[in-house]
Amino acid sequence: MLVDRITSALSLTAEELQSASIQDLLTEFLSALNLGEIRSASPDGNGNWQVNSWVKQGILLCFRAGNMKDVSQGGFPFFDKHTIGLRPMGLADGVRIVPGGSAIRTGCYVSRGVICMPPCYINIGAYIDEGTMVDSHALVGTCAQIGKRVHLSAAAQIGGVLEPAGARPVIIEDDVMVGGNCGVYEGVIVRKRAVLGSGVILNASTAVYDLVNEKILRSQPDFPLEIPENAVVIPGARAITSEYGKAHGLSVSTPLIVKYRDEKTDVKTALEDALR
Repeated sequence: MLVDRITSALSLTAEELQSASIQDLLTEFLSALNLGEIRSASPDGNGNWQVNSWVKQGILLCFRAGNMKDVSQGGFPFFDKHTIGLRPMGLADGVRIVPGGSAIRTGCYVSRGVICMPPCYINIGAYIDEGTMVDSHALVGTCAQIGKRVHLSAAAQIGGVLEPAGARPVIIEDDVMVGGNCGVYEGVIVRKRAVLGSGVILNASTAVYDLVNEKILRSQPDFPLEIPENAVVIPGARAITSEYGKAHGLSVSTPLIVKYRDEKTDVKTALEDALR
C-alpha cells in the first residue's frame, strides 16, 4: 500500500531518496493527491474528521527528495524543488483558472467547477471540492481541506499545516462563506453553512463568544476550535479589565457569533450558478 511505502521511505538518507524507485514513488504519491484518491484529512461519515498524518509526512518527503531546478516561465525567474512544481491542468479538468498570475502546486485536488480568480495560490496537499470559488489574493495553505460550494472571498487566508508544525489541517466544510480578509489557521474547523464576516481571524488560541447560546468556544488539547454549523461570526472586541487596560481603554479582538443562519443570510450569501 502507498501508506506503507511512504512510511518506509521516511528513514532513508538524502542520497537514497534520489533513487529511481523513490522518485517514482513520489510521482505516484503526488498523482494520488492530484486525483483526490488520498488526502491529509477525510470525513468519517459521522461528522468527525480523520487526520491522515502519513500524507503530511509524504509531502515533507517530497521536499527532502527534491533538487533545486530552474522552472522560470514567461520571462519570470522561478527556482524550486523538482518534485513540487505546478499541478498539471487541462481543459478536461473543468476548473476555471482566470488569467492573471494564480498558481496551483502539484499534489492538490481541485474539483470540477472550482473557480480560481487571480492572483490566488493553492499549496500542496490542499483539497478543494466542487463549486468552490477561490477569489483574488486568497491563499489555500498546505493540506487545507475546503468543501463544496465554499466562497473564499478576496484576501482570505486559509493556513497551512507544515510550518508552524501542526497535526491538524484547517477544515472548511460545505457551503461556508469566508469573508474578505479573513484568516483561519492552526487546525480550526468551520462547520457547514457557517458565515465568517469580513476580517474575522480564527486560530488555536482564539476564544469565540457565542452570544446566541451564551457560551465561549475554545480549542482543547485534543480538540480544535470549531465554529458551529450555520453560525454567523463577525469581528468584535473584549475590554481588558486590568487597571492598566482600563486606564488606557484597551481591548482585544474577539470573534462573536451574533446569530445562526436564516433566510436573510441565505439571500445575502447565495452563490451565482452562472459563474460555475
